Amino acid sequence: MATFTLHTETVQSWLALSRLHILCHLVVVLLLFYYRFTTLFYDSNTPTVPVILMTIAEVMLSVLWFFNQAFRWRPVSRSVMTEKLPANLPGLDIFVCTIDPEKEPTGEVMDTVISAIAMDYPSNKLAVYLSDDGGCPVTLYGMREACQFAKVWLPFCKKYGIKTRCPKVFFSPMGEDEQLLRTEEFRVEQEQIKAKYEKMQKNIENFGSDPKNRRIVTDRPPRIEIVNDQPEMPRVIYVSRERRPSLPHKFKGGALNTLLRVSGLISNGPYVLAVDCDMYCNDPSSAKQAMCFFLDPETSKYIAFVQFPQMFHNLSKKDIYDNQSRTAFKTMWQGMDGLRGPGLSGSGNYLSRSALLFGSPNQKDDYLHDAQNYFGKSTMYIESLKALRGKQTTKKNISDEILREAQVVASCSYETNTNWGTEVGFSYGILLESTITGYLLHSRGWKSAYLYPKTPCFLGCAPTDIKEGMLQLVKWLSELCLLGVSKYSPFTYGFSRMSIMHTFTYCFLTMSSFYAIVFILYGIVPQVCFLKGIPVFPKVTDPWFAVFAILHVATQIQHLIEVLSGDGSVAMWWDEQRIWILKSVTSVFAIIEGAKKWLGLNKKKFNLSNKAIDKEKLKKYEQGRFDFQGAALFMSPMVILLIVNIVSFFGGLWRLFNVKDFEDMFGQLFLVSYVMALSYPILEGIITMKSKSG
Repeated sequence: MATFTLHTETVQSWLALSRLHILCHLVVVLLLFYYRFTTLFYDSNTPTVPVILMTIAEVMLSVLWFFNQAFRWRPVSRSVMTEKLPANLPGLDIFVCTIDPEKEPTGEVMDTVISAIAMDYPSNKLAVYLSDDGGCPVTLYGMREACQFAKVWLPFCKKYGIKTRCPKVFFSPMGEDEQLLRTEEFRVEQEQIKAKYEKMQKNIENFGSDPKNRRIVTDRPPRIEIVNDQPEMPRVIYVSRERRPSLPHKFKGGALNTLLRVSGLISNGPYVLAVDCDMYCNDPSSAKQAMCFFLDPETSKYIAFVQFPQMFHNLSKKDIYDNQSRTAFKTMWQGMDGLRGPGLSGSGNYLSRSALLFGSPNQKDDYLHDAQNYFGKSTMYIESLKALRGKQTTKKNISDEILREAQVVASCSYETNTNWGTEVGFSYGILLESTITGYLLHSRGWKSAYLYPKTPCFLGCAPTDIKEGMLQLVKWLSELCLLGVSKYSPFTYGFSRMSIMHTFTYCFLTMSSFYAIVFILYGIVPQVCFLKGIPVFPKVTDPWFAVFAILHVATQIQHLIEVLSGDGSVAMWWDEQRIWILKSVTSVFAIIEGAKKWLGLNKKKFNLSNKAIDKEKLKKYEQGRFDFQGAALFMSPMVILLIVNIVSFFGGLWRLFNVKDFEDMFGQLFLVSYVMALSYPILEGIITMKSKSG
């Protein structure tokens, strides 16, 4: 364990065993290839086409496995010592982005804004910005209402030490623990606050009931409004950047870069928090936890961002869709943290403004001589960059001149002939602005840190049906495919700028959609050959069969240990395998989508996830039942694989009982039985979907 001034770093206790496992697994993989190539070239009885297809799948699977082991090379966990922080904390700007009140209900967005305003952080050092990329009247109205409520909510939280700062959660059954053993004065005040909260939500709902107030305006001038500037609470700013149909707006990355410029003129906090509009601040101390990395004298110079896991308040006990993403936030991100730091996720990340704007950690001030080519023509904004070097900001009065300049930097033509989106701010390389920005920060020499505290710092709303989950998956993986073939590809750009192990992690991310090819080949070729009586694995009595058995068992044991060590269960281990196969097969659409975008056949389009809750879908999810309604296209590859496996299973068993070549067919019988066992709940959900649609 390494102890720094403000935080500690603990390396995984069984690291030596983990590395030994990787080495042994690699040796067995090489033995598998030796077996495949010798039988292919020297055994005349080998069925050539099936074995070639199996070898292709195994080569791809081995490459993916090899890159994947980089996450397991040096996993670490961290803890912080907030009590040692200095009294004079730096400024912090919080960015919340929204666009469509139909898919992102305004009332829930305001819950997130209020939880951000109520952060446990000095009010004079905190500013909250809402980017309304839809320019909807209901969003601005909601901000005004939320700010009025925050004026009574914030003192109430401070007076009684409330830790649940999201009012919706506090007044729900999830917040009952904080209401126990309280005084009568507290209860009276609580009822008054609750009545005001319900009135706020009702007002927003009534205002939003008019369709014209929910309409997205795609042709509009910029609008900046200071919603609150009172000294006793954080500054609150509404930002609606200029949008013109004929000019590119660069999606969420463009919105975040606009917030960087507008906030630079108004509050200019050295650090920023980017949080999704549906992901409220659950632990008000998260900002102080992040500052334990930014302000630690031993690490502060190189830390670009601190990432918290994305967690959800509506997870069911079974979590059949693996919304908690345990593999990503427990295994992968902690593994990257031991190398040079985790990737940047779309929400729950604290970033250094200097890292986003000033290149490498050792960047000198020479670029300020050519600042207009880098940052644009605003001299006032360039002056704010010089002030940023001091790291300390105080609340200043906002003049009309500053607001006019803020509108200038929020115009859609401001970034023309500048380095915004390439070398400055959030990158526009792919639509996953956070992923590529984190990757480029690492390639420039910055580090990051990952903190997985016991109390979730941010909680969002997880998809409760397969359709929304698959839409997100295809969007993410197709963009990662594009990163893999772009000029910033980790296979070229990354290897020349980062350590090998850290580059391997990004190589895996860009290639992860290729699991689709592996599972399609492994889900069809052995099964059809089982039906036809063609062996593609060694006999069960052949010593070479042990190679395949060892690889399968070792992989399952590694996965099981990771699940159990992360407070999971055997049932979770089994469910994760099921959804992994389902998502992997579906990712074939990500490969197709990525290829279309790369060839210019598809225009770039941002598909916004639907955060509105469907009660019927939520009920099915909580019962652990798969809901495939509206996801027929995404499910088509899995349906084909299941049909092939079912036909092959029963047809192959019939042939096996007649021919009795059990030794030759054992491997394929086990594989088809394993797939059938894993897929039963999926098959049940598909049958339900078909019966309802029929």
